[in-house]
This record gives sequence, structure tokens and C-alpha cells, in this order.
Amino acid sequence: MTPTEKTIPFYGREINLKMGLIAPQAGGSVLVSCGETAVLVTATRGSARDGIDFLPLLVDYEERLYAVGRIPGGFLRREGRPPEKAVLTCRLIDRPMRPLFPNWLRDDIQIVATTMALDEQAPPDVLGVTGASLAAQIAGLPFNGPMAGVRVGLVGDEFIINPTYAEVENGDLDLVVAGTPEGIVMVEAGANQLPEQDMIEAIEFGYEAVTELINVQNEVLKDLGIEKVEIVPPEVDPTLADFIQDRASEKVTKIISSFEKVKPVRDDALDAVKAELEAEIAELPEDDSIRLAATGKALGNAYKSLTKKLMRKQIIEESVRIDGRKLDEVRPVDTMVSLLPRVHGSALFNRGLTQVLSIATLGTPSDAQDLDDLHPDESKRYLHHYNFPPYSVGEARPMRSPGRREIGHGALAERAILPILPGGEFPYVLRVVSEVTSSNGSTSMGSVCASTLALMDAGVPIAKPVSGVAMGLIKEGEEVRVLTDIQGIEDFLGDMDFKVAGTDAGITALQMDMKITGIAIDTIKDAIIQAKAGRLHILEKMLAVLPEPRPEISPNAPRILTMQINPDQIGLVIGPGGKTIKGIVEETGAKVDINDDGTVTIASVESAGAKQAMRIIEGMTKQVSPGDVFMGKVTRIIPIGAFVEFLPGKEGMVHISQLAEGRVGKVEDEVNVGDEVIIKIREIDQRGRYNLTRLGIHPEQAAAARGGDKEEES
Repeated sequence: MTPTEKTIPFYGREINLKMGLIAPQAGGSVLVSCGETAVLVTATRGSARDGIDFLPLLVDYEERLYAVGRIPGGFLRREGRPPEKAVLTCRLIDRPMRPLFPNWLRDDIQIVATTMALDEQAPPDVLGVTGASLAAQIAGLPFNGPMAGVRVGLVGDEFIINPTYAEVENGDLDLVVAGTPEGIVMVEAGANQLPEQDMIEAIEFGYEAVTELINVQNEVLKDLGIEKVEIVPPEVDPTLADFIQDRASEKVTKIISSFEKVKPVRDDALDAVKAELEAEIAELPEDDSIRLAATGKALGNAYKSLTKKLMRKQIIEESVRIDGRKLDEVRPVDTMVSLLPRVHGSALFNRGLTQVLSIATLGTPSDAQDLDDLHPDESKRYLHHYNFPPYSVGEARPMRSPGRREIGHGALAERAILPILPGGEFPYVLRVVSEVTSSNGSTSMGSVCASTLALMDAGVPIAKPVSGVAMGLIKEGEEVRVLTDIQGIEDFLGDMDFKVAGTDAGITALQMDMKITGIAIDTIKDAIIQAKAGRLHILEKMLAVLPEPRPEISPNAPRILTMQINPDQIGLVIGPGGKTIKGIVEETGAKVDINDDGTVTIASVESAGAKQAMRIIEGMTKQVSPGDVFMGKVTRIIPIGAFVEFLPGKEGMVHISQLAEGRVGKVEDEVNVGDEVIIKIREIDQRGRYNLTRLGIHPEQAAAARGGDKEEES
């Protein structure tokens, strides 16, 4: 392919596309640039895999630290496991691409997006979304594109297309919209309690920009002489499908309309019908066309197609769901708090057969997560981790480290709760872990609800409680039905998974994934409005258990005190090799962190330890002048005087001549080790040593020193 370049003006900036310049052996490649950010996206098709019943699409996003002029840390000095944001970018590209490939395709397809330069102005993720679409079409893949993605920000009252990192940080919205000519195919958003109508307008605004990028792709393909690949599904022998439909339709219809059946019972009943079909087919002659067609996974796929067809028909024609609920009805909700001892906060959230147990932990500033990726943020002080063990769906399989799905669900719940967390005046680092203990639809939104209650149970002063609900869609021709609070089978056999989280004031997070090639904005409007009623219903059930955050943080959480010292004194507090600060920690049991600006954070489960550590540091850093009077304690005695610690970490000597009026025979005649004495700073010599005296102290100064000490102890 001859290298080709195209530059387009796009909402006050320019996007540059270079096709075929890099990676000539890839099926298709494009270098997408905006400002000084450049992302290389390639699409490559492999051979078909035998014996699989899914689309083997793999999307990878690679970050290279050379993109921002940095060398990776660690022993190897090279990039290792992808950071969380890289995993989320993989998902951001994958989600709008996947529904646009035919579901019968079994060829290996790999999309690789690599950020090769980053100016920390233009985020690379949405460039990768559009680049993936263009690369797939250049590669001649069977792809129902073009597709494009844009980011929408909100600064003040103005929507902005592809805002900078700073504009997103300072604004109230971070929205990514991806779409095709047929409609919107993916939405991802975090917002600062944005009203529903404003969110709808933002999505509309973003889709208008998407259509411009779609038109650009069509122009590029025309210039390159690339025609869209005609997607022709393989011929399927209808014999097996007709056989299954004739023998199983009535039985399956009866099962899915038996609304009293709970999921395990319904699943067993459906499996029993399938087993009957298998047994009946096994009795047919070996050369029978139906038996020959039922090899491999063909029978299971045909039976699933029948179940899907009948379930969708029931919803479209009767507006009744598989469990008997109305389209906008939420499953029964039940919650508990303070379920676990010792932890800082816990909550159990049940919605139907979906159950999530969330545990909140309050940590100190040193517990913040350091970020080593391309993005401007250096650390995170709120962490949300989502675990999906196999027992949650009744399976037995090996436990693995979190996959892309788990990371994505945790990030969605994290995004939903971030806007309502307290600011810098609340010095804790927060971690919430959501354990999915039972799954039947929308565990990510269950995590939002359970985590909100866990934070409130821990005494975190959140601004408002957040709840979430997942919406579904059944679309047959022109008939559309929007479902509130979808369960697993409705997600699996439906056309949309649309998650909405927020407070009673507005939306904080939103995520929509499609299994069809796009839906109209009017359908999205209906889903957002219908979701609000569901969210508020769930929120009411949550607040009936715990209406507001507990007035005090958990007794098991550390108590944190903060103080400010002169940055020049940081070395004094730390000491050589950390000796001084380690001594403070060992003596008090408190955890001490010092920032470069001199902010000292002291944490201890027992408040007495934190206060003691603060007194020590205050004493070490307090500016002392000649004439100051203190109550001190004699620490050691030598023939010529007594050493007195008058502040934590500060010690001076009272010469024998300064112990009392007149001549003193020996030091022990006046003081002994452990005695508390009133002393005055007589002088500070050139080496910084404190020379003390017990002479010439005014009675009022002595009384103040004694009173201050008693007040300190109280």
C-alpha cells in the first residue's frame, strides 16, 4: 500500500491520518495524530480456529514511556504488566468494535493500538477508537463500519469535543461516545452529578462529531480505492433448527413463562429439555441429516437461538419478562451494614439473586497508589477493586488474578463514587473491595450500591449516597423495549447493557455497550429517564438501612492528625538514615508520613499514640529562643551538671553553677534522674547546643510552664 496522508480540521484542532507509512506487513495500519499525541493502530486477520463458537477478537493497547520521554523504573527498565488505564483503554476500543464484526466469524482478529508520542494535552484513547475502525477497513476485514469515537467535556456551560486532560479535570463531565451511521454503539462517562437532560444533550453533541469522523473515513477509503467488504453469512442448514423448534418450542415457552421459577430451577429445566433433544437425536440413524448437523456445538447454539427468540418474543408481544416483572420493575432489594467485625466498614447488597459484599478500608496518605503510566495523574487516593469468584455463578474453576472485565467493573464503580467523596480536608486514602458473592446481572451496579453503604458505615462523610441500575434493550425491527434492572439471561440474550449510576441530583457514571450496530438517540433518552426511576427506588431501599454516614469514623480505623513544619526541618525529623523517624514510630506506635511541602501526617488506631508522636515532632521543630521557660525532665547527670529534656527531642545542660543560688556541692544535692524541673534557655551556642538555667525565672513564667504541661497531658 502506498503511504497516504490526510489532515482534517476538527473542532479547533487538527487530526492527521497517515495510512500505510508504518507496519507495512499488518493487514491495515494508520498513525493517528492530534497535536503532539500519536497513536499507531494496526488490524491483522489470522486463520480460522476450529471448534470454537465465539468471535476470537483480541484488542491490545500498549503504552510506551518513551512517548513522554521517560525510562521505565524497576530492575528491567522496560514496560511490564499493563497499568490499569491501559487495560481500560483496551476495553474502550474493544467495546465499540466487537458488535460490528459478524458473530459467525471465527478468524483470529487482532487490533493493536500503541501510543508512540503524548503531549499530555490530547488523550490517546479516543484516537485509538477511530484508528481501529479505519485500520480494520483498510485491512479488508468483514466489519460493519465505519465507526468513530470522540470525548466530550463540559467546562462551565459549554460542551467541548476532545478536551485536554486539564479541561477534563476542571470540568464536570468526561464522556466518550462511539457510533456508526446507524446510531450510537458505545457510551462511557463520568460526571459530577450531571442532570439527565444535560447528559442526553452531551451524547447528542458527541454523536454529531462522530458523524464527521465517519464521513472522513469514507473519504479516505474512497481515495485509497478500498471498497467496503460485503458481509455474507455462511449458509446454515435449517434442518436442525427446524427439528429443535418443532420439538422444544412449547416446552421452552412454558419454562420461560413460569414466572415463579427462580434462576437455578429455570436453568435446570432448560438444560433438561436440551438433554431430551440430545437423547432423541442420538437415537436417529448415524447417516441422518439431523444427527450429522448436530455435531460439535451446533445443537447447543441452535437451542440457545430458540431460547433467545422465544424470550424476546414474550417481551416484545406481551411486555412481560422471564421472571414476570414489568419492563420498568426492579427486583426485590435488601441490604445490611456492619456485617463484618474488625473491618472499617461493610455492607451486603442484594437485588434478586445478585449479591455483593463491599468492605471499606481507611488508610494513610502513604497508602495512595503511585501511578507509573503516560497520564498526568501521579497517584490515586480512592481505590475500588472488584472480585468475581467462580462460586458466584455456581462454577468450580481456578482462581486467577483480575482480568479485563474485573478491572473494568471496578473502575466503573470507582468512577461512580469519586464525585461524592470528601476532599483534601479528609486526609484518608480509601479502598473499597467489592466481593461478588452471587451473580445474576449487573454486579457492577450492585458494587456501587454496596460500596456507598460500606463507606457510610465506615464514617466517611460522603456528599451524597450513590445508587446504580443496569438497563437492557430488546429490539426487533421497529419494536423496541427498554428493560430496567436486567438479570443475567436478559443481558446474555438482549441487545444492550446500559449501566447508570448517580445521586438524587444527577448522574455520576454511565456505561453503554451494544450487541447490535447502533441505536437511536431517542432510545438512549428513554433508557436514561427510565433508569432514574430505578436508581431512586434502589436508593430509597439503601437509605432505609443507613440514612446517612455514621457521625464518627470506625473505631478500627486509624486516627489521623496533620501538622505543618518548615520544609527545611524535614531532614531533622527524618534523621540520618531515617533513624529519628523510626524511633518516633517505635516509641509511639504511630505511622508518620512527611510530604515535601512539610505536611506531616500522623496516624494511629489509638489516638494517644498519634498525639504523642505529634508532641515529639512539635518539640523537635519548635523554634526555641533564649529566655523561653519550659518544664523539663532530668535525663542524666554528670559531675558538672544535669541534662534536661525540655521538649521532645530537645535536650540541654544545666551547669552545676546554674542549679541553685549559692554554691552546690554536687549535682545530686539538687536534682536526680527523672525529676521534673523548671528551666530557662540561657543561651544557644554556635554549635546549636542549649545551655539552661534554673536561676532568674519569674514566678509567672514558672506557673505558665507548669500549667502548659498539665494542659498538654490532659
